[in-house]
Amino acid sequence: MMKAEGAFWSIQPFLADEDANPRSDPIRQAKGEQVARGTVQAFEKGRGEGVKMAFGTDILMNPGGSARQGRQLAKLTRFMAPLEALRMATGAAGELLAMSGDRTPYPGALGVIAPGAHADVLVWDGNLAASLDVIGDPATNLRLIMKGGRNFKEAL
Repeated sequence: MMKAEGAFWSIQPFLADEDANPRSDPIRQAKGEQVARGTVQAFEKGRGEGVKMAFGTDILMNPGGSARQGRQLAKLTRFMAPLEALRMATGAAGELLAMSGDRTPYPGALGVIAPGAHADVLVWDGNLAASLDVIGDPATNLRLIMKGGRNFKEAL
């Protein structure tokens, strides 16, 4: 039904790994493992049905959490090719955000690099078609940050 209606699934990789919320209580540990198994099923079923997916996150204004966000994005390659994961986090997310109509704070098209579009440009040191692991270490691998036509970091 989601595919038929053109609905988006905003999803993130909650997995049983180093980025999972630590739990000492056995009941909460079991629930976390259940969520991780459900996450794998959600990606597999959603992708198998052709549901449009956008990379979701609830990490906002949290420098510690934001540092994990690149690793979370790289984990999407467990379910799809690296460039497909980037498309999910950029173009698809921009398409979803644009659906907010007048509530969007950005003028112009989102998620694309085109005349009149509102696009941020990030240049990474690495072959993102082969692996997104470099995104997990932005201090080392992020070479250019351009937002709204202005450079905020330039280390090319």
